[in-house]
Amino acid sequence: MRLRALETIRDPQATNLLWVMLRADEGLTGLGETFRGAMAVEAHLHDQIAPYLRDRHPFDLERISAELTRPYVGARSSGTEIRAASAVDLALWDLFGKAKDEPVWRLLGGLVHDRMATYNTCAGPGYNASGGRRAVAAGDAAAHRYDDQSAFMTDAGALARDLLADGITAMKIWPFDPLAGNIRASALKKADVARAVTPVAAIRDAVGDEMEILIECHGLFEPPAARRIAEAVEPYGIFWLEDPIRLADPAALADFRRNVRVPVTASETWAGRAQFLDALRLNAIDYAMLDVAWCGGLTEARKIAALADALQRPVAPHDCTGPVTYAASVHLAFATPNCVIQESVRAYYHGWYAEMVAGLPLPAAGLFAPPAGPGFGLTSTPEYLTRPELVRRTTLL
Repeated sequence: MRLRALETIRDPQATNLLWVMLRADEGLTGLGETFRGAMAVEAHLHDQIAPYLRDRHPFDLERISAELTRPYVGARSSGTEIRAASAVDLALWDLFGKAKDEPVWRLLGGLVHDRMATYNTCAGPGYNASGGRRAVAAGDAAAHRYDDQSAFMTDAGALARDLLADGITAMKIWPFDPLAGNIRASALKKADVARAVTPVAAIRDAVGDEMEILIECHGLFEPPAARRIAEAVEPYGIFWLEDPIRLADPAALADFRRNVRVPVTASETWAGRAQFLDALRLNAIDYAMLDVAWCGGLTEARKIAALADALQRPVAPHDCTGPVTYAASVHLAFATPNCVIQESVRAYYHGWYAEMVAGLPLPAAGLFAPPAGPGFGLTSTPEYLTRPELVRRTTLL
């Protein structure tokens, strides 16, 4: 089998997202994806990666991954080169599954879980699709049935009850982000933290321990400020504190973990197993969170998971990005012994994800079943691909 074309698709309505379609013999197409810096990744794919792929067999996954994830620059970051490599790797795995008429989880080694738990990231329908993060202040009204970000800032207890009615027993919120301002926060006032912790308290008051609470900090805080946050949430028995400090130095993260009494997870922003190894060696994390569209793709992600497993750390794949990343992560979760939970965003899978693709894996009663269908099980919707505003570019191979 030979690759015949590399096509990229950008959507002006979701400017962070970039799709990669690798077209091969027999009419097969592999669908990949990455997120943020879409125009830069697009240029790199066509200018640098497409010529490299011309003479490669698409199922030489290890060889292609090794060469694309070790560029001259960018190998230890989740910048342009690694995001491009991640998108290509995902497309190759999807193509592999379609050619073999098997779901990707089977090609990754088969099922080790019959069901996989999920948590709902409480974002709104348009959160993160374009530009930067959306800041929501207390008092903002929810404008959509699944505007869970506004909901957690205005009535987190009601949101928790609504999620439980959907069978979802874990939720992730980020009530402390507004305290960081436009730059990272070095110190926080106790009174401000006490006000920001209100949604966490509201969840416990509304549903008790029926709901697991995960707190996201987006790497916005320096250790003194993050420690104050950790002290504030500790009484509520949270599941984890995610990316609590700026992730520039794993030793600083390890020191932070030693000085708090809440579990720590990191980080969707890391690329490649070397960055995870640094953190694991220093006992800096309780959970390893990886993003398959940023870390180097599934080929690299499974090595990161194996490394974490050897050091007795569970993994939890990230998704608050796009539908291909979401689906690929679910496949990885089912084939990964130390995977404990898979992120999902109901505002997305009930919204713009479903507008772009059919075949999405959907949780039922808070649990995923193994996805069916070859590859990732996704098919792009004709209505989406015929949108005239899409920016499409093709390089023949």
